[in-house]
Amino acid sequence: MNLNKNRNKLIIIFLIILGIILVTLSITKGSVKIPIKEVIAILFNQDSVSKSHKLIILELRIPRTISAIMVGMSLAISGAVFQTLFKNPLTEPYLLGISSGAALGVAIASVFGFVNIIGGIWGTFSFAFVFAILTALIIFTLAGKNRSSLTILLLSGLAINFFLSALNSLLLYFNKDKLENIIYWQMGSFNLSSYEKIIVTMPIMIILIIVLLSKTKELDVLLLSDDTATSIGLDVKKQRIRLLLITTLLTSICVGLAGVIGFIGLIIPHIVKLLFGVKHKNVLPLSLYLGAIFTLLCDILSRTLISNTEIPIGIITALFGAPFFLYILRKTKVNAL
Repeated sequence: MNLNKNRNKLIIIFLIILGIILVTLSITKGSVKIPIKEVIAILFNQDSVSKSHKLIILELRIPRTISAIMVGMSLAISGAVFQTLFKNPLTEPYLLGISSGAALGVAIASVFGFVNIIGGIWGTFSFAFVFAILTALIIFTLAGKNRSSLTILLLSGLAINFFLSALNSLLLYFNKDKLENIIYWQMGSFNLSSYEKIIVTMPIMIILIIVLLSKTKELDVLLLSDDTATSIGLDVKKQRIRLLLITTLLTSICVGLAGVIGFIGLIIPHIVKLLFGVKHKNVLPLSLYLGAIFTLLCDILSRTLISNTEIPIGIITALFGAPFFLYILRKTKVNAL
């Protein structure tokens, strides 16, 4: 028991140090490399610093770093909750098509100018949420009573993803002048992060995350059979609907901030469960932290792997996520239809 406690303490200390390193790299690394000494001088508002470097740090990299942390936290905890809601180790917002639905909503709003009618940022997030909810409802309908079946759920998610990809391709084909904008939502990037977006979204995201953290006991009960959970006194249907709405809203906000970023909700909860067990009082808070540092790592790689070129972060997370998905799939028994 003491060995496990000591091991866990060492892992947490390592993760804290890794987090500090990644935050530092996120602020200092990019197409323009800025030494940490100059970053500290900028943060303390010293006059000797370069004005261009000050602009890069304060207006670009700090908002980008904050956005990456918030999105990573939100996607990781959403993935952990999804896996419990569906009692399925391969479910997460991206694989079920919910992220793609949100991205399609944003792309439609952007192409047809609906964003400006509703009101800027709120228009973006409103369309993302509405289309994400519609996607979730469609998946629920397609999966029917077999929502806990791995095969049915995955095939439903794939079918929805293919359909949404076709709609996105139509938008690209008929709106080639807005090609870059649509691709941004499809592949993900923190390039357009800003304080305005952070101020609007962060309070909502924090509130939703706090609500999820308060539901650890209910989530533990949901791991049991529905009949057992009901006999204990949990309203299973009501809890599932509430948690699905919260996680879908979190996902749609993430898409509105940075486009579609897949596999974070798959990878992170599995790693946390492997290291610290399946109890949600550990899984949820640790998924938040590990999701943040993993997203920071992927964002740093996206802008440093190729000189003077930024790779969409969705490509980086997919490079990690696809092999991980196959690994989990091999470990999971998939029943025939």
